[in-house]
Amino acid sequence: MIAMHFLQASVGWIRGLIAGQLGLAADALWVDLAIWLISALVILGVVQVGMLYATWLERKFLGRIQDRLGPNRVGIFGLLQPFADMVKMLTKEDITPAQAHRGVFNLGAILVVPPAIVVFAVVPVGIGLIATDLSVGFLFFISVASTAIIPIFMAGWGSRNKFAIIGAMRAVAQIVSYEIPQVLSVVGVLLLAGTLSTQGLTLAQGNGGAGDAIGYPGLWFVLIQPIAFVIFLLATTAEIERTPFDIPEAESEIIAGYHTEYSGLKFGLFQLSQYFMTIASAAMASILFFGGWLAPLPFLQRIGPLDLGWFWMGAKTIFFVLVFMWFRGTWPRLRSDQLMGFAWKVLVPLSLANLLMTGLIGYVTQSSTNLSGQPLLILLFFAVANALLLMATLWLIGWWRKNSERPRIRFEQAAAGELPPAEVAA
Repeated sequence: MIAMHFLQASVGWIRGLIAGQLGLAADALWVDLAIWLISALVILGVVQVGMLYATWLERKFLGRIQDRLGPNRVGIFGLLQPFADMVKMLTKEDITPAQAHRGVFNLGAILVVPPAIVVFAVVPVGIGLIATDLSVGFLFFISVASTAIIPIFMAGWGSRNKFAIIGAMRAVAQIVSYEIPQVLSVVGVLLLAGTLSTQGLTLAQGNGGAGDAIGYPGLWFVLIQPIAFVIFLLATTAEIERTPFDIPEAESEIIAGYHTEYSGLKFGLFQLSQYFMTIASAAMASILFFGGWLAPLPFLQRIGPLDLGWFWMGAKTIFFVLVFMWFRGTWPRLRSDQLMGFAWKVLVPLSLANLLMTGLIGYVTQSSTNLSGQPLLILLFFAVANALLLMATLWLIGWWRKNSERPRIRFEQAAAGELPPAEVAA
């Protein structure tokens, strides 16, 4: 609560200072606009620096996985390499294909970045440390993030390149398909928390010194929704087009996908957007399933009057960014048919079954007076239910693979007089 009062006092001081400089009342619209502008600049600056060093971290991390050193020449431990890459990107020649639709081609690169920045407005870093605490924060996050598919398709179509349009169509199919299991996996968490606010979702997993908690205080949702967490993590990986779901780029097949014809700054904007969304998705995974800015143990939440919520939120976000990088360094890319089949045949039915299970157990645990305030007992209920659901899913997948008819490959004889055609199972 000390951190909350300090934040409120700081905002009040800034509001009064701006009002005094502008000669307006403290609650005037122009004062609010100035504060919103300052918040936007802070978010943009922090996320931009985070993106630069996310590229450095990924190159170092993948280098260790592949027994390489990674960047180590520009600055100590290569820490200045991101700035060297940025200068190179800004100074490279910007080429527009002669047959491209210039308006659509340029807008595709420009419009892909704003959605990846705006989503940070509802990401809380600590108690009250959020640009805007919307009552529908998660819905806002998903809605804004999904609009990035429009400039991606514009980029592919405006390039007038067959490889670019193939990548754009793959991106549309992939992102639209994986949004369904991604959202369905979170509905169970929203039911248990009873709120769509990102701050409320954090407080539902423990009060963190912010008064009475709601939902299941003391239990991070990953403990009672492990299957939903795995579905969300895989679907989110597909949404941000990272390995093994990087089908839209597919360098070995279609050169680079929808941004094949882009170079220089315009190409850099696509990379900027992808890393922004990676960081934002990692932060949202922390909020939904790992308690956001809440510490693992209550006594680690603060040091004296200093609240450490920003530290825990940052540590969890970096952890999930490393998980996405680990996927890239270890998993092979899926085929397009495997990718779409995995979404519709596995993740969607599993997320629906998990939602049904969560609704039933949530209703029983929250309506029963004997289970109220018994987190260990509630955890046991969900653990058994999740184990049964997982075993049933594995059995159904095995049964389906065993009984599904495999396509037969027919080998035609090459010349007359040879053996008759043979058929073998694929």
